[in-house]
Formats: sequence, C-alpha cells, structure tokens
Amino acid sequence: MHLHNISENNSILNHFLAQIRDVNIQKDSMRFRKNIERIGEIMAYELSKTLEYTAIDVQTPLGIKHTTTIADHVVLCSILRAGLALHTGFMNIFDNAENGFVSAYRHHYDNDDKFDILVEYQAAPSFENKNLILIDPMLATGQSIVAVLNKLHLEQKPKEIHIAVIIAAPEGIAYLQKNLPDSFHLWIAAIDEKLNEKNYIVPGLGDAGDLAYGSKL
Repeated sequence: MHLHNISENNSILNHFLAQIRDVNIQKDSMRFRKNIERIGEIMAYELSKTLEYTAIDVQTPLGIKHTTTIADHVVLCSILRAGLALHTGFMNIFDNAENGFVSAYRHHYDNDDKFDILVEYQAAPSFENKNLILIDPMLATGQSIVAVLNKLHLEQKPKEIHIAVIIAAPEGIAYLQKNLPDSFHLWIAAIDEKLNEKNYIVPGLGDAGDLAYGSKL
C-alpha cells in the first residue's frame, strides 16, 4: 500500500489539526465541521497532484493560454455519518466528481468491548475506470474501511483506489496493509500513538461524528 502522510512537513494543515483536537474549540460544532472541511480541501489538493491531466487551450480576453485540466474521473465515497464534513472539503476541490455514500458502524452485541462492523446502506455510482476516493475521518482498527470496500463489490474495477483519513492509529494502518492490495493509496493527515483498550485512537480527538453532528442514541 502506498502511504502518504501529509502532515510530516509544517503547513496550515497542522494548525487545523490542532484546533479539531482542542477540547475547548471542539465545543463549537460549526467550527469543528469547518476545520474538518478545510482539512479535506488540503488533502484533496495534495491528492490531486497524483492524478492525470490533459493539455488544453483556453481562450482568454487577450489570447490563448496553453494549460492543463484534470483528465481522470473521480468518485468521492464517504462513510456515514462522520465522513460528511470531510467529504464537503473534497467536493469543494473535485467539484465535478460523482458522489457515493455508505453507512458503517460498530455493533456491540453484548455491550462490551467486542464488536462487529455492520454496513447497511450504500448509494454509489459506477467505479469503472475511475479514481475512487473513500473518505472517513478516523482510521482506528481499519475494520470499517475493509468492510465498506467489501460491501461496494468492486467488480467494476476502479482505475485507482485512494483512502483518505484525517487521524490514523498504527494498528489501523497495519490492518489495511495486511488486508488490502499493494496498489491502494492511503492518505493520512496525522498518525497518532496507538489504540486504547476500547479501540479508540490516542490521543485522537474523540468521536468525530458526535463532535460534528451531535450525540446519538
């Protein structure tokens, strides 16, 4: 798997990452969502450098400009509900992209720390010969992403598959490397220390979905 850790060098990205982690700033859910969106825009820009482009001529008021435009077809696919704000950031950059949505959540059968990943809903276009970007803010165990990719039934072969997450645990990265093909691309804004006994990322930021959209039953 191709690993892209885009916070290794200092940039405004680290500024937004610091804000989404701050327990005081997190109290403002609108600001939290906006920072997630900004992070998505930065990640989309970095990812765009790996896509294919074609030469075009653009008529300006004063002449012709020889330039390039994106040639690849892009499908943005988010894992509900936490992925929505990050999806918006990617959509701001890839404004001609098609869009898909998949639900996935941890189901604790016995109300203990053991869980299965349930994927119950999907609405997505064809991926045939397109660049699929799967979006989820947090990569903890990695099980949700693998379950979603299995649910999507990729018989229609994408040209490339990119996975975009904001914060990842080393255990989740290792799980994807073990269970997904080497050709996949994993884009990460920050790599944290570890998972705790409940499989939450430490130091992480808490529950991204709850912080963005409110607590759930």
